[in-house]
Amino acid sequence: MTPILLLGAGRMGGALVAGWRRARAVSAQDLMIRDPAPGPEAAASGALVDPSPTDMGRARTVVLAVKPQIWREAAAAVAPHLHQDAIVVSIVAGVGSEVISAAFGGRRVARVMPTTAAAICQGAASVYAADPEARARARALFEPLGTVADLDDEDLLHAATAVSGSAPAYLYAFVEALEAAGVSLGLAAEAARDLARATTAGAAALMAESGADAAELRRQVTSPAGTTEAALKVLLGENGLEPLLKEAAAAAAQRSRELGR
Repeated sequence: MTPILLLGAGRMGGALVAGWRRARAVSAQDLMIRDPAPGPEAAASGALVDPSPTDMGRARTVVLAVKPQIWREAAAAVAPHLHQDAIVVSIVAGVGSEVISAAFGGRRVARVMPTTAAAICQGAASVYAADPEARARARALFEPLGTVADLDDEDLLHAATAVSGSAPAYLYAFVEALEAAGVSLGLAAEAARDLARATTAGAAALMAESGADAAELRRQVTSPAGTTEAALKVLLGENGLEPLLKEAAAAAAQRSRELGR
């Protein structure tokens, strides 16, 4: 699997570096980073930054972690120097594996949709690859960083992007809105922030540790005719969370498809 060449060390690439370091899954001597302005995690990793063409030729795994708008440029700059047996693991949203393979000279490709919680080894990653070795390579990279889900149909990566890859932002937006609701009810901004953050983080941790279904946990904390039930009548109403999130996820999936064109 190593050496690994990481193309792009911004927010998501940096999260991968941080997670691999935390899990001790990838050593500094087995990691090369190509990025004109690597983030702090990459700079502190001890990895070889901006490797020479000869160094890039040693890579057995290439992780494509640049923005969708510049992935072709990144591929063109390194593809001529790579070993033919190198496997490309792409986390670029929307861009199909056949297109990526062609840009990398026909090399095998796995696609992954991760989350930034990979930085603390609590991420979620959806994996697709037609080639078994490429799939195994992707799983080996991401299993130390959290939960990995295999997808048998590449088109499902659009859905995975909508309900997983983009979803941390949905949660942060929810917490932000909950803070604002607290302030509107008279709480000081700092108190609203602390309560919203701690309550959300604690509930998520309990769900993760208990393994219980979200619906069951919701029922457990909802007393009949109580305050929580009053709020849920709004959140789960006709214009509440379920239709809103379906619409939001559909918009994210559609944008994922557009990025691949």
